Amino acid sequence: MPRYKIIVEYDGTPFSGWQWQDTAPSVQRALTDAIEAFSGERVPVQGAGRTDAGVHALGQVAHFDLAKEHATDTVRDAINAHLRPHPVAVLSAEIVPETFNARSSAIRRHYHYRIVNRRPDLALERLRAWRVPRPLDVAAMHAAAQRLTGKHDFTTFRSTECQAASPVKTLDRLDVTRTGEEVRIEAVARSFLHNQVRSMVGSLVPVGDGKWSADDVSKALEARDRAACGPVAPPEGLYLVKVDY
Repeated sequence: MPRYKIIVEYDGTPFSGWQWQDTAPSVQRALTDAIEAFSGERVPVQGAGRTDAGVHALGQVAHFDLAKEHATDTVRDAINAHLRPHPVAVLSAEIVPETFNARSSAIRRHYHYRIVNRRPDLALERLRAWRVPRPLDVAAMHAAAQRLTGKHDFTTFRSTECQAASPVKTLDRLDVTRTGEEVRIEAVARSFLHNQVRSMVGSLVPVGDGKWSADDVSKALEARDRAACGPVAPPEGLYLVKVDY
């Protein structure tokens, strides 16, 4: 029984998130339906990460098993044909060993968060980025972000609905850069807690505003208290960029 690994791009705007929902559209469900439509098999589709409603992906990874082997280009093109008009596209497909698991085999996940730092409203980037109209000090944000790298108890930056067994995670990288009016926050770790990236972004923006200092971010982390977190950044600026194996 061949196992297929696919890389998927999607606009998260119309979905309740990656994870299957019985009463709302999800990316996982759209893929499951498309795979069944071309193969005749109703099979589970396992993703590398559960993106929330409104969160996008440039390189989500998933795997599934089929009884019959198909050419990988056929798998990619057939799934895409049945995904239309959903804003989801399979970028590539390959056959992998049956020991491969999109979720548990991952060694690193890369996310970025996009802020458009300008006064005018967004037109083309609406629901693709978070508009922050006040000038942001990116150097201060980056310096504060370094207080969060390394191994920590991230309870402050964890959703109250998070199902992870432990709040302790190792954040490999958290960089804040600016290109023109776009401020980008890049986060890299083996795994993340529910809402962790958006929570960290929401606590870095007050630093850029001059309302918080790097020490305030450290104090929020050390508090291990969700109430110490800044306002959680909206989902539309967050992208799952790629997954390393």
